[in-house]
Amino acid sequence: MSAHTPTGHGEPTRSTPPKRADARRNYERIVEVAHEVFSERGPEAPLDDIARRAGVGPGTLYRHFPNREALMEAVYRDLVEELWQESLHLSRSHAPDDALAAWLRAEVGFVMANRGLSTALKAAIGLSSPVFAECKQMMHDAVDAVLRPAQRAGVARNDIETRDLLMMAHGIGIACEMTPDAADRLIAVTLDGLRPPNP
Repeated sequence: MSAHTPTGHGEPTRSTPPKRADARRNYERIVEVAHEVFSERGPEAPLDDIARRAGVGPGTLYRHFPNREALMEAVYRDLVEELWQESLHLSRSHAPDDALAAWLRAEVGFVMANRGLSTALKAAIGLSSPVFAECKQMMHDAVDAVLRPAQRAGVARNDIETRDLLMMAHGIGIACEMTPDAADRLIAVTLDGLRPPNP
């Protein structure tokens, strides 16, 4: 699990990972499997099942994650950080309008896939948790990485704020949770609305 750089500049660094290579591999494997199991069975899936699928004993899992909330935090933080890293990659490798469109699709997909985990985590630790503060900052930095270049290039409206775009993506993700086939259409309409009006 990596730690986000608060300003959004530079590459992420590992945050207090296990020092031994085998312990680090176990940690990363548990987080990876936990995401799979939470996606399949919900965030209340038995932790022993996660340990079994990860190929570790329950004791190993609990050494890294003393309770369910700690494991949920690690999974959620890693997912948000992956999205942030993807926005940095898009901003460097794509034209500004293409990067913005690709990020919006990724963010909508993230909301649709992980709403259950997010809701359960909010109920368990509260929105005032440092985890959510860190993830919120990462989300804002992710948007800025693709929105600001698009605005400077004249392919996105200058009156759109970071929070606006996050609300749009979140709204589409929630609206399409049960009707995923509608997501592409709503994303296309949103992208049309983000473009500057014709002079």
